[in-house]
Amino acid sequence: MPEVPGQSERARALLDLHQPGNPVVLPTVWDAWSARLAVQAGFVALTVGSHPLADSIGKPDNEGMSFDDVLTRVAQITAAVADLGSVPISVDLESGYGLAAERLIEGLVGVGAVGLNIEDTVHSEGGRLRSSGEHAELVAALRSAADATGVHVVINARTDVFLRQGGLETGGADDLVDVAVARLTECAGAGADVLYPVGRHGPETLRRLASELPLPVNAIAAPDQDDPAAFGPLGVARISFGPFLQYALSARANELLARWR
Repeated sequence: MPEVPGQSERARALLDLHQPGNPVVLPTVWDAWSARLAVQAGFVALTVGSHPLADSIGKPDNEGMSFDDVLTRVAQITAAVADLGSVPISVDLESGYGLAAERLIEGLVGVGAVGLNIEDTVHSEGGRLRSSGEHAELVAALRSAADATGVHVVINARTDVFLRQGGLETGGADDLVDVAVARLTECAGAGADVLYPVGRHGPETLRRLASELPLPVNAIAAPDQDDPAAFGPLGVARISFGPFLQYALSARANELLARWR
């Protein structure tokens, strides 16, 4: 399958942007409008979030939409920013929609994306957490499939242990950090490029995660609440917004609309 022109260069550029202590901010977008808004504001790379994307097409998060739904929207996004420069785009693939790694990579590369998030919650199986070995195997399969295309798709391996702690045999926050580090270290060995212990962490937890994990770390931020300068000193390499940019815009939109009710 031929790659989209310039895709290998965008993939390398995205990977190179991940510098611990000097984090790249990837605004989380969901459609052509939000993508153009972010690029025109000066951001050099984007990530497409599953939650806001699902909301934008009237479907629930947690794989309530299909992979084809995702590809349709990502194709619109890549086309919308094509005239604004060489903008690398990563895509949240949730837990993979029950599809083979080859299909996921083929679909992403085919619509011009150069990165992906993959999480360890299996939504099609009642929301169970994959074992660390299962998740690492999926990361390895994605790396192998990406390598076969000639595009170094940037794999952001995510663990949901902080979100799903009620289902884990742990004694507290310190144990959760240990579990997250162990899981994501396996993913690093399997071919991940970035590690994403998703959750709204305090400074000490983020500092520990960044220091103990062997690859660049992705942190989530609320764009209307968090201090952009706070993450670099903690060793973070990447910041994304999850659904929080959409939430902040929705709150402001409600204020404007309330004036006219």
